[in-house]
Amino acid sequence: MEVQQEVARAPATQLSKTRGGNRWRRDLTGWGFMLPFMVVYALFLIWPVILMIKYSFTNKSLVGTGGSQFLGFENYARLFSDPDFWSSLWHTVWFTILSTPPLVILALIFAMLTNRVIRGQWIFRFSFFAPFVLPVSVVALIWWYMMYSPGFGLIDGTLGRIFGSSSSLASIPWLTSTKTAMISIVITTVWWTLGFNFVLYLAGLQEIPRELYDAAAVDGAGAWAQARWITIPLLKRTTLLVLALQILASLKIFDQIYIMTSGGPDFSTRPIIEYFYDQGFTSYRIGFASAVSVVYFLIILAASIAWFVLSRRREETA
Repeated sequence: MEVQQEVARAPATQLSKTRGGNRWRRDLTGWGFMLPFMVVYALFLIWPVILMIKYSFTNKSLVGTGGSQFLGFENYARLFSDPDFWSSLWHTVWFTILSTPPLVILALIFAMLTNRVIRGQWIFRFSFFAPFVLPVSVVALIWWYMMYSPGFGLIDGTLGRIFGSSSSLASIPWLTSTKTAMISIVITTVWWTLGFNFVLYLAGLQEIPRELYDAAAVDGAGAWAQARWITIPLLKRTTLLVLALQILASLKIFDQIYIMTSGGPDFSTRPIIEYFYDQGFTSYRIGFASAVSVVYFLIILAASIAWFVLSRRREETA
């Protein structure tokens, strides 16, 4: 009897070993494919972050041949007492507040209108998404030279024809006035990046069953009622995704501001990224710039975690 049980256990034990060996080979193959990416990721992301944290506690500089001196939290103390840091942080937050609502609302409106088009929908897709594929340097130079040039740009030329060339509206200092510079950059950014959110919303709209709209139309619901009770609620997850991506993208604003205004006039548009760029590569204070980077990284991380927790709570409540 015992011999028969041992014989019965043998195939099961052999099968278990075979499965274990296959799983081990599959895991090893997966790690082999991931290894090149992990090496590049560690060299170009993890290691620079470690160096950034290390340098933030020193007086590391790009000039001089001497070694850096450990300062402890002195860089952070100087940072929080620097009014330029707080003003540049506010400029970044203000840009985010100004740019996020139009980039979300207009993208939703245009996507809803495009989704109602039966023929030639690809024309609207191309028209809205085409600016997004342009390099930021091209977009910034087009708007800086051809649109915002006082008395010469397309906007001032159009306003001059409408209100007269002698009108103050025909020569508005779009990028050279502290009152209009940030708004001008926001308009450029909306024109440039609207297409990305537009495509996300259009993809979400095409996932909504058409039968829901047909049933609502039979019950007498008009276009506004359908949008309010069907479209907007069913696009909730898409809207949360668009909001999260847009806020993170706006908080990283740098390129178009640096090209169009260089943070001016009178540093009224300088974002936080340009602030630590100036500290690190203009003033050569790598240690201080690293401290700014660490603080801003923690701010973005805290905002991302807060948004994630809030979104999860909303989904659980729903």
